[in-house]
Amino acid sequence: MTVIPDPSQRFPLPHAHRTVFLKPHVTSANIEVGDYTYFDDPDRPTAFETENVLYAFGPEKLIIGKYCAIAAGTRFIMAGANHPTAGVSTFPFTIFGGTWAEQTMDIITSIPSKGDTVVGNDVWFGYHTLIMPGVRIGDGAIIATGAVVTGDVPPYTIVGGNPAQPVKQRYADEDVDRLLRAAWWDWPVELVTDNVRAIMAGTPADIEKIARDNGLFRG
Repeated sequence: MTVIPDPSQRFPLPHAHRTVFLKPHVTSANIEVGDYTYFDDPDRPTAFETENVLYAFGPEKLIIGKYCAIAAGTRFIMAGANHPTAGVSTFPFTIFGGTWAEQTMDIITSIPSKGDTVVGNDVWFGYHTLIMPGVRIGDGAIIATGAVVTGDVPPYTIVGGNPAQPVKQRYADEDVDRLLRAAWWDWPVELVTDNVRAIMAGTPADIEKIARDNGLFRG
């Protein structure tokens, strides 16, 4: 009998409540998370949107794809953390209200935004990674432990350090293109289940063949 994990499970591991599927725990309209993306934290795994998504005061969204693995200590800094830098002081007088707010609101609202923070599918975040506002992380990327991501990360690229720099590309360009066009994360979960060994241990060519055989290869 085929048994497929339910992406709506809040605690998918029976004896490990430190690991949660994130989507069922997200209530903020500014956070979107795909199916099967999980977060691991030994203390408060259900508090991700308040303790791991910081300074989410503005309209910018955090969008995370499917099948991502997010380790403990990973934090996303949102655009609300920005301070004005056009003048002499970076102190945010506006947020304390009163005459300060009346005289400076236009300065705060005119701070340029880097937009939404967007994470692709099948991205692995190592322990205590930090993602800065407006970053875009491609499908299949790996963010090494302790990395501070200040710029976009291409698909299937490993980055590390502070600021994070490319360590290596996981596959040759033609294989990256093959994987992006196969987009296994968008397959029906039944097809993913039938081919889970190939997804975990196969080659880009294997994944392309499965996608082609099922009419799912793009372009």
